[in-house]
Amino acid sequence: MTDPPVVLRKLGTLREHVARASRRRPSSVDAFLADVDAQDALSMSLLVAVQEAVDVAFHVSTDEGWGVPASYAESFEILARNGVLTDRLAKTMTSTSALRNRLAHGYASVDAARLWAELPAGLEALTDFATRVAVWLGRSASP
Repeated sequence: MTDPPVVLRKLGTLREHVARASRRRPSSVDAFLADVDAQDALSMSLLVAVQEAVDVAFHVSTDEGWGVPASYAESFEILARNGVLTDRLAKTMTSTSALRNRLAHGYASVDAARLWAELPAGLEALTDFATRVAVWLGRSASP
């Protein structure tokens, strides 16, 4: 059985980092490319938010007895198969987790322009993920 306080705490951290990234995103790609501090701050907030989403996906998948995911992508697919996420959102979250991997494992070689381009869809997906998991959690906790 999924532990609601653990999931809600992780979703809260996810939402906070999405909000930070949204606030810190400069108004233009040129401003972003010229500001390495903004690149660092946005990268870190995105990395933390995606990691929280992955942790939640693994937690729910295993605690509900739906299986132990072998990858980030599979964790989102399992949630989609069980009605927590839509198939489309699971695919978008897989792409967003790939961005997290590029940040975590190749930070010095991350293409800032690509990060700028991918950030809006990633932040939207993370927000949608948090909402859908919270709604599912509320339904699953109801008698």
